[in-house]
Amino acid sequence: MGTQTQEETFTLDEILVSLKSIHRLILWNDEVNTFEHVIYCLVKYLDYSELQAEKIAWLVHTEGKTAVLEGSFTEMEIYRKILQQEGLTVSVE
Repeated sequence: MGTQTQEETFTLDEILVSLKSIHRLILWNDEVNTFEHVIYCLVKYLDYSELQAEKIAWLVHTEGKTAVLEGSFTEMEIYRKILQQEGLTVSVE
């Protein structure tokens, strides 16, 4: 007696929708990094202006975390690794 397996099939549209899912790069508040360092990293690696980066740094400080970038999982992982190398606490959701 053999076991039967059922194949799951997807339409092209279903596959494309799954590939387009948006992931977010989350910057977390920590007790290690200075405002200046966070702002420097946001400007250098994420192309924010100084003013935008300062607002984000304050938001992270007061809220505990915030999304700083959205895109594909692969793209967010690249930025996560870069910012982690700079000592920032980041994750991908």
